[in-house]
Amino acid sequence: MPLDSKIMTAVEQLNYRVTVGDVATQAGLDINHTERGLLALASEVSGNLQVSEAGDIAYLFPKNFRSVLRNKYWRLRLQALWDKIWPAIFYLIRISFGIVLLLSIVLIFVAIAIILIAINSQDDRSNNRRSGSFIPRFWITPDLFWFFNPNPRYHRQHARSQSKDPDQMNFLEAIFSFLFGDGNPNANLDDRRWQEIGTVIRTNGGAVTGEQLTPYLEVSDSQRESEDYVIPVLTHFDGRPEVSPQGEIIYHFPTLQTTAKARQQQSSSTYLQEYPWKFSQAGSGQILLAIGLGSLNLVGAAVLWSLLQDGTVAIQLGGLVGFVYSIFGILVAYGIGFLGIPLIRYFWIQRRNSKINERNQQRQASAVTLSRPDAALQQKIGYAQTFAAQSVISSENLAYTTEKDLLEQEYERSDAIDSEWQQRLNSTE
Repeated sequence: MPLDSKIMTAVEQLNYRVTVGDVATQAGLDINHTERGLLALASEVSGNLQVSEAGDIAYLFPKNFRSVLRNKYWRLRLQALWDKIWPAIFYLIRISFGIVLLLSIVLIFVAIAIILIAINSQDDRSNNRRSGSFIPRFWITPDLFWFFNPNPRYHRQHARSQSKDPDQMNFLEAIFSFLFGDGNPNANLDDRRWQEIGTVIRTNGGAVTGEQLTPYLEVSDSQRESEDYVIPVLTHFDGRPEVSPQGEIIYHFPTLQTTAKARQQQSSSTYLQEYPWKFSQAGSGQILLAIGLGSLNLVGAAVLWSLLQDGTVAIQLGGLVGFVYSIFGILVAYGIGFLGIPLIRYFWIQRRNSKINERNQQRQASAVTLSRPDAALQQKIGYAQTFAAQSVISSENLAYTTEKDLLEQEYERSDAIDSEWQQRLNSTE
């Protein structure tokens, strides 16, 4: 079985001595997968098993187990190397979109300037003077091209006027954020969900009612009656239903009642909250600048197309103008996509966030109901607590450990005591 990085991280966070329930709660993994993963990890790094007198098992891992694995497997070494270089690669990908936009603008306006100069060179001197007054107007845009200004004092003044946040992303990063956003804020939602559910079960001693789980799940009205929504939780954490004398069902999770170390009860949130999507984490000034540059790119493309039209000018001038004409379709497509993608994404985010808000409100309502239980729910929770328990595997209640058999330890201790008494008798004589 491939080693699971989530299991390894949980083992480290739990100080290298764990039970299946500890890791399943910490990592939000299902019981069967966690048990197989711990056995596989223990086998690879020569971990030890500790068995309590009650038959519960704890796993003890060496603190350098990651180094052991890296020395053993080239794939893990490559993964560690990739984890180091990927941030740099992804940064280059992010800034490349801004660089392409700036290159597109420069190519378009330089081509326009070359075409106008070529046209004006064929006119009389008075037309040259009128055209000469037109050309510089393309470049009198200090707010859009402030980053081309060689004066460092101008850069500092502009930066102060735009933002006072030292952690704000740079402009090229802001271009990527404007285009594609900053990732899914709920990418780890399933992990958070199972961690919260595991914590709730642990906090309640390994036995809960269905109502105590609803603030962390998506539950329809029909499911509230049948409690079908609990089935995935039972499968995930190896639970089983129990029926009260009144015919009500509660859910018992024996595996989560065993821990390798008595720990403080973790606090869980009252309900699982999904985070709304943000259009962009870039500053408002950066977003406006990105929109302005995208618009400038499209306007420049329209002007250039009016000058090129059938391509005769491009053929006559060749060089840079011919090159720009050959990739003109790509430049236009990029310009349209640069403004079109964020526009589509904006409306998609509004729709997505409305659904997220509905789910959050539903789970919050379940949490409010749970905070003010009626008599029937109180009775149901009370019955669940009759199954609540916690079993701590400590060094005092071990029956066996792969580090050293406890019987062997007992024999050694008895031999030491006998030796000590013999020495006392000899000294008395």
